Amino acid sequence: MTYDTGFVVHGRTSREDFDPAVVRRELAVIRDDLHCNAVQIIGGDPERLELAAAAAAGLGLEVWFSPYPLELDPERILTLFRDCAERAERIRRQGAEVVFVAGVELSVMNHGFLPGASPEERVERLLGRPERRAGAMRELGVRLNAFLGEAAAAVRERFRGRLTYASIQFEQVDWTPFDITTFELLRSAEVADRFREAVRTLARGPKPLAITGFGTAAYRGAGDRGGRVLDVVEYDPHTRAPVRLNGVYERDEAGQAAYLTELLEIFETEGVDSAFVFLFALPGYPHRPEGDPRDDLDRAGLGIVKLLEGRRGRTYPDMDWEPKAAFAAVAQRYRR
Repeated sequence: MTYDTGFVVHGRTSREDFDPAVVRRELAVIRDDLHCNAVQIIGGDPERLELAAAAAAGLGLEVWFSPYPLELDPERILTLFRDCAERAERIRRQGAEVVFVAGVELSVMNHGFLPGASPEERVERLLGRPERRAGAMRELGVRLNAFLGEAAAAVRERFRGRLTYASIQFEQVDWTPFDITTFELLRSAEVADRFREAVRTLARGPKPLAITGFGTAAYRGAGDRGGRVLDVVEYDPHTRAPVRLNGVYERDEAGQAAYLTELLEIFETEGVDSAFVFLFALPGYPHRPEGDPRDDLDRAGLGIVKLLEGRRGRTYPDMDWEPKAAFAAVAQRYRR
């Protein structure tokens, strides 16, 4: 399971409330009720990452310590990694199994690898001109692998556990500095007919294969969109905080549950070593069942729990969220 401690963009965090007691309680639910044995702790604040990782380790979970830089330049990314590597090593030395994830989709989510002021612009400039695409990808691979080699060396100076990087396939990562091959892998309608074979091919590699970043939302047709699942959301132009949906989308929790069930079955049967559902909860996308359905941001939220506003849940009366159908589906799969 992937657990979010808060994405940080230009100093603003996506998760305003971060209560250590709530964090420990939610991680216990992930272990006991979802039957997970590993958790990927993501976010941009090193102190939060260490607190959550230590709590997960105390519960006996394998910890994937995953700083998630956003809109940083390479030098600031390295500074973040050095800090986090020291924190991850402290937890590892206490006896926990810890894997360090040296970033997620760095080329798209940060500056210095591709031209463009936003992830959308960077992807468009990379893929928008078919006649330039192959060359642009090769150039990207050279730049990114040079950085990843430097990042891996910096992390290994401070951290003695296993190391990986959560990549996009077009980044053409050289996996030599890493112990685990990791891909952010989403199934869309365009690739559904060859998705299983693609996973099988990746799993034949010489190193263990991990899949991160896979998940979808709870509106009809979300699973067909793959990485475009959040295109239905309107954002504040200044803060980039989600405001509302751009139309009326039918709620479909069963569709989200089926999507995760199907992908977990593929990963299990095709030789994937580790798979981390994205994600437990996504702050900023509350469930608003009353009123205009465009205000119900949870329909586009990728969390397997729906966040409530001003009230507690029924299943977990001490928490301000309620499980979705996807929660039960993941629990059933992992229980087996």
